[in-house]
Amino acid sequence: MQLNSTIARQIVERTMKIIKYSVNVMDSYGRIIGSGDPTRLHQKHDGAVLAINNQRVIEIDHATAQQLQGVKPGINLPIIFQRQAIGVVGISGEPDQVRNYGELVKMTAELIIEQAALMSQVEWNKRHREELVMQLINGSTLNESQLLVLAERLDLDLTQPRIATIIQVVQKNGESLSLENLQHLVHLLEYPERDNLVGITSVSMNEVVVLKPITVTAEGWSRDLEQQRVQKLLKRIAKEANYSIKIALGDHFPTLHGLAQSYLTAKATMEAVSHHTTHSQQVFFYQDHILPVLLHGLKNEPWRYQQLQTPLEKLKRHDQRGILFKTLSVFFEQNCDLAQTSEMLHIHRNTLRYRLDKIEQITSLKINNINDINRLYLAFLSQ
Repeated sequence: MQLNSTIARQIVERTMKIIKYSVNVMDSYGRIIGSGDPTRLHQKHDGAVLAINNQRVIEIDHATAQQLQGVKPGINLPIIFQRQAIGVVGISGEPDQVRNYGELVKMTAELIIEQAALMSQVEWNKRHREELVMQLINGSTLNESQLLVLAERLDLDLTQPRIATIIQVVQKNGESLSLENLQHLVHLLEYPERDNLVGITSVSMNEVVVLKPITVTAEGWSRDLEQQRVQKLLKRIAKEANYSIKIALGDHFPTLHGLAQSYLTAKATMEAVSHHTTHSQQVFFYQDHILPVLLHGLKNEPWRYQQLQTPLEKLKRHDQRGILFKTLSVFFEQNCDLAQTSEMLHIHRNTLRYRLDKIEQITSLKINNINDINRLYLAFLSQ
């Protein structure tokens, strides 16, 4: 830990609120880097050099001050951090008058330095945890040995099974997104401590990625437990925050390299479901949307996508009121069960049969033909 002008200024301002005398702070070279008298800044203080070299209190009277450079009468005390003198704090004035304040000022200075060192360590940990997350989800640049070394320094267990989760912040009341919102969300994800690895991947896209620890058994990872944890997070956000969130959870893949694949499934899930879900839905598991996720990329291959969508486009052109399209949608939602579909639509089964016949005529696809119905279903999912 090194003293700098920012910390020195804090020491001067805080101590001079306690005592009426001018306070100086010198670095390990004896240079004044903080002072109640700005004209003394950057001067070398011989009394501070003596205090550091001898690691003891140096009192200076008028006679001694005349023989030393950059010195006024006062008392100079070494600042100790982790058993080393890293600087000096001085109080200007007659030694007999300022002596009683010496230990108080020294203790205040050392507390400020300890606090600064702690905050610096916290920031270092935070920055490197985010760097670790970014490297883990970017599988192409993964250096496993380096990551394990970094994780050990951060006291993290990378052998713990994890899944990637993407969280997008949705602003309420049309307010603009702020970094404070994302930082608040990160705080909620990290505390109480659950060993989440959290990183803000994109402020502009209001996206946070979390590598969540999971419980893996012979039957696989515990989705129910993650569902419970997600619901707790949603409740905390609803209670504390002025924003809402959408969450996409990827699948579990073993090994560190699997985290990049888990991230891809979470990201693809978020992209795929954003066009097919209601505004009230907030949580999406990859396992629930595998087909839409896998089909989502078809839009990047126009001819394949166009071929797949052709039957639905025909249906939409001949179905101005959208009745047939809605019927088909409910039919798929009810797993092609005629009775349940009729009940959900509040229509007679014969009416449903008539509508399905019309869909067959328009699309030239047979509802009872497995290839045709699958083609129609995939077209519906890939919209």
